[in-house]
Amino acid sequence: MWCYRGGSISAEPRINDRIRVPEVRLVGPSGEQVGIVPLAKALELAQEYDLDLVEVAATARPPVCKLMDYGKFKYESAMKAREARKNQAHTVIKEMKLRPKIDPHDYDTKKGHVVRFLKQGDKVKITIMFRGREQSRPELGYRLLQRLASDVEDLGFIESNPKQDGRNMIMVLGPHKKKTEAMAEAREAQEARKAEQKAQPTHGRTQRASDDAAEASEEVSEETAAEETAAEAPAEEAPAEASAEA
Repeated sequence: MWCYRGGSISAEPRINDRIRVPEVRLVGPSGEQVGIVPLAKALELAQEYDLDLVEVAATARPPVCKLMDYGKFKYESAMKAREARKNQAHTVIKEMKLRPKIDPHDYDTKKGHVVRFLKQGDKVKITIMFRGREQSRPELGYRLLQRLASDVEDLGFIESNPKQDGRNMIMVLGPHKKKTEAMAEAREAQEARKAEQKAQPTHGRTQRASDDAAEASEEVSEETAAEETAAEAPAEEAPAEASAEA
């Protein structure tokens, strides 16, 4: 009875000696078409160019192989995939919970969080929690949700209108700004802060050098004034000595 024993099939292409076909359709290092050549000839050309023979189309007949630096190719592919993941936008739903009779200071704090989430391009789920007799006054929660939506209307809109869900009332706010735009603006702001931080030490050194030069100039002026005073003093005392001798 036949039984398969093996690990997962590798997704990486076959290279060099791992290629097991009699002939290949060869592509040169610059993308030029070399043609169909025996595998031994393709491997010989790879050694001459100091490159790898990489199978880029295994299902073709014959398979297509290219001469390239496989290590460099893998590195560049990994960097491209990393950059794509970095720029990929994932919309996140944040949640903010409030009470119908919330304190004004707490309301401002919660609203600040909602503003920050919307600026980041995320959706915000607002939940009003009713307790005890508050459940008989759903209009309190509705008015609070409408007030919050009005306060942040420049940044977001009501995506899901307020609706009762058991003891809670829920509303969803959606951002006007797309996630990708918010991420781009955040990166620009971060780069601007880094540039400003780099410029500040230089400005500080320039200012200190200017202050040192000013202090040195003042010292030189004081020394010059002292020398001039010392040079003038004997000339003033000479008439007095001459009068004493007379």
